[in-house]
Formats: sequence, structure tokens, C-alpha cells
Amino acid sequence: MAARKGSKSAVAKAAAKKVARNPVKTAGRKGASTARNAPPRSAPYEQGKWAAAFRPRAAGERRYWLVKSEPEAFSFDDLLAAKDRTTCWDGVRNTAARNFLRDGMKRGDQVFFYHSMAEPSGVVGVCEVVREGYPDHTAFDKAHQYHDAGTVPETPTWFMVDVRAVRALPRLVPLAEIKAEKALAQMALVRVGRLSVVPVTPEEWERVLAMSARTP
Repeated sequence: MAARKGSKSAVAKAAAKKVARNPVKTAGRKGASTARNAPPRSAPYEQGKWAAAFRPRAAGERRYWLVKSEPEAFSFDDLLAAKDRTTCWDGVRNTAARNFLRDGMKRGDQVFFYHSMAEPSGVVGVCEVVREGYPDHTAFDKAHQYHDAGTVPETPTWFMVDVRAVRALPRLVPLAEIKAEKALAQMALVRVGRLSVVPVTPEEWERVLAMSARTP
């Protein structure tokens, strides 16, 4: 669920609140569709700028991520109220973010829940990946606002994961504080703000948790 710029209609907001069990979330800009008879392809990950997020894992290694949602569409409180505190993270229509969902995230990985387009925007909670990447059904739904006519179930383009709420942070860590923290200057959230799903290094993860425990 990529954070979408611009507000949703009242009808869409109301609909998002009703589907707590399997909510529809806002999404980023749509990427180019693949041909209907061709599966989505990616450049070799070892050659890309996100290589570290896809490198082979050590036994038992856990990785860290951040996902964004507009709280008016789907908030961390909504996730806490969902059945089993779990939701599919659907509606992502950016290929880089899709790759993180499809190929990067693994069961047990920890995820920051970030409220975007909010006052203030910031990290509010911690989630866990409980189901690894699988096709995003909303792309096949002609009635859905993020339907993609260029993809079919046989060769899906867009993917999602399931995440479960772990806990709320002691306090929201605002984006302004994150940007002001020198140790977080290279954080993907800061460097590539348009992406709705980004990796977080272990050091960045611990720093944000420590910031949440501070008295502002």
C-alpha cells in the first residue's frame, strides 16, 4: 500500500474503514503494466542500488522494512482493530516497492508502520510479516480504483504481503526528527521519500526505536 498523494473521496474513506478484515489501502503512482502474456521482470538485484535488501540471508536472519499508509484511509489503529490484527498490504503500484514485497520481505521480518500525508507524518507502530509475497487481487478487480487492465492472474504484475500489528511505539517519531538525526541521513525513507515500501537497516531500526522512547 503505497502512500498516495492527494486526498481520497469521502466514499472511498468510508469504504476503507468498513473493510478492516481485508482493507483496501491507498497506493502510489501506477507503474507501467507488463504485457498480458509476460511475467514481470526485474534487473538483477545484485546490480541494483537496493542489492543489500535482496542479498542471500544468513540462517535465521531477520530484516527490517517500513511501509506507509495515509491514516485517513487505513491507520495503525485500524490494523490493531482488524481480525487477528492482520491485513494484506495491497494496492502498491510501483515496481521498486513491488519488488520489496514480492522478493525482499520474508515471514518474521519486522516492519515500521508509517503514517503519511499526516500532521505530523511519522513512524507510529511495529508490524511483522506473516505471509510472504503473493498476487495482489485488487489489480484484477475492475471495480477497484487500482485495477490494472494490463495484468491477469496467470501472470500477475503486482504483489502484496500480510502484516500483523506487533505494538504501537511509545510515541510517534515524526519525519522531521528523522531527517534531523545525522545517523539516519542515509535512511531510504529520507533519500527516496516517494517509495511506499522501503528497507531499513538494523542500525536505523534501533535508532528509530530509541527515538520513540525519548521525551521530545
